[in-house]
Amino acid sequence: MKRIALTLAAIMLVCAGGSAQDFLKKLKDKTKENVERKVENRVEQKVDSTVNNAVDNALDRLFNPKKKTDNTTRQQAAPKEGWTCPKCGTKGNAGKFCSECGTPKDGAAQQAAPKAAESKNPSVAATVKAAKVKYAKCDFVPGDEIFFEDPVQNERLGESPMNWDHLAGEECQVATINGEQAIKLTGWYAQIAPLMNKEDYLPEEFTLEFEVWSPATEGDSNNDHIDVVLFSADEEKIVEISLNPAQARNHVDIVCNYVAPGGDRRKSTAEGAELNDLIKADSWLKVQLSFNKRAFKYYVNGTRMINLPNVMRPTRMLLQAVCVTEDRFFIKNIRLSKGAVPLYDRLINDGKIVSYNITFETGKADLKEESIIELQRIATLMEQYPDLAFEVVGHTDNTGSDKVNDPLSQQRAETIVAALVELGVEPERLTAVGKGSREPVASNNSAEGRAKNRRVEFIKK
Repeated sequence: MKRIALTLAAIMLVCAGGSAQDFLKKLKDKTKENVERKVENRVEQKVDSTVNNAVDNALDRLFNPKKKTDNTTRQQAAPKEGWTCPKCGTKGNAGKFCSECGTPKDGAAQQAAPKAAESKNPSVAATVKAAKVKYAKCDFVPGDEIFFEDPVQNERLGESPMNWDHLAGEECQVATINGEQAIKLTGWYAQIAPLMNKEDYLPEEFTLEFEVWSPATEGDSNNDHIDVVLFSADEEKIVEISLNPAQARNHVDIVCNYVAPGGDRRKSTAEGAELNDLIKADSWLKVQLSFNKRAFKYYVNGTRMINLPNVMRPTRMLLQAVCVTEDRFFIKNIRLSKGAVPLYDRLINDGKIVSYNITFETGKADLKEESIIELQRIATLMEQYPDLAFEVVGHTDNTGSDKVNDPLSQQRAETIVAALVELGVEPERLTAVGKGSREPVASNNSAEGRAKNRRVEFIKK
């Protein structure tokens, strides 16, 4: 009807002797103005360029039927195809997963989201794979609060280690082995103990970790060994557990002498044959032990070798070396921590999980394999609570400049995220943030303070 009315008006104008061309131009402008006003009243907002183009095309089709319609304009006005992500709101997704956050499209939820981190950082995938095999049967849970730590770094070579008291025997000193600094226990006998402010510093629940060099030479098969010795408050020797890495390759036992709560002295051993596949010559050997009120466990490279359910409570410790063969024992990365608190309890109480048990190579973002124990705990927690999401925040101590620490902490946080994705956590539930040394929780003037500042926080989002 509108087209007929316009045509009749044009004919009438021509018949009246007026200019049809002028009339059509005015009519086109007037019609466009009316259409714009109606659209504006209907949607209560300004008409954009798409509406203007649509009006022009409609009038052109009326008065210039031979002119082709602007297909480009029609394509621009067409709605964007694809699906909208229900998680982050990203529009126009074409595949089965959101291009922004990886959330699966409805109907594709049964399929696993692509592991972008695996292709971006294959070294993380390799580390996680190797660590899962190595620590598959490990039930060791490191303590949460560090109260003594000595990585034996940045100390003068040839000097006595600054964080230790030399109790007896031959001298001990800071030396290098395989390019790394460590405490060298020299001579045939040496005893050292952590420098602590009080003697009863071991709580009811604690863990001890350290690394010892496994030499290629076998030494004296009867005498060479390194011991952890635990004492009670009245100076009684509670536990003395001996290990000789070279002897283990010759099927010699790990020997543990201990005292039960009633005062009975007992002995437990672990067959050296079980250590043959764990201990490699000329390499660092990871030793871990835990005490939980009266249960004592001892681990070598993630494998539990001694399990004692009933042991008297110790209150202090020392490390002891008997080494007839010179240059036998080097130790590093010694750490004492209070017993572990369940992750969920920590999350409920603090709104975050602070971890000191995810560690890296010095000055690098290369994850150490033993970190898999803590990472697996986090992954299991997130599996139990599917709505749980974390901001993974990396922190360093103040050793080094911000120029180094800031990107390093970011890279480490990203490595943790990639490792958790490898363990089955959806990537959209994790965000990596590096804060360098800007948010310390303790003084950087002591080894323990720096150890507390070198931490990873899983902050609930």
